[in-house]
Amino acid sequence: MKKKVVMEDLQRLYPIGIQTFSKIREGNFLYVDKTEYVYRMTHSSSKYMFLSRPRRFGKSLLTSTLHSYFSGREDLFRGLAMEKLEKEWIQYPVLHFDMSMAKHVDKDKLMNLLDFMLTEHERTLGIDAAGTDPARAYLSQSKQLKGDKIGMKSSKLGIRLLYY
Repeated sequence: MKKKVVMEDLQRLYPIGIQTFSKIREGNFLYVDKTEYVYRMTHSSSKYMFLSRPRRFGKSLLTSTLHSYFSGREDLFRGLAMEKLEKEWIQYPVLHFDMSMAKHVDKDKLMNLLDFMLTEHERTLGIDAAGTDPARAYLSQSKQLKGDKIGMKSSKLGIRLLYY
């Protein structure tokens, strides 16, 4: 989809070092719209997607865009292809695991880090899983997530895991 270059676009700053979709959009930085591809990817019939991209090629920005999309941040997509494509903005709980802190760690430290991150997500989502294995508790208590609590229909409850 070709877009006409507008003078306002030429005056925007490049988002050098900014890898977060919301910061780019809220800061009015220059953004090359790839949201049509995000829409196609999220509405395809594929059960799994493998994204192989080289270093410094936008993996963090892509996962951040997916995070904003599944969080129902319609405001961030104004003026982009996604605004015209998406008709039903649904807010899903999004668990984002930043594995950059897990580089060069042994199995026990990795398990502790994952335990910490799951505990934070449980706290944010209001899930009480004290004294149980966090992963198992999260899955067994996911019924605690009610549609009215997070602004979506419980029949369409979906949990998306984004990681990089």
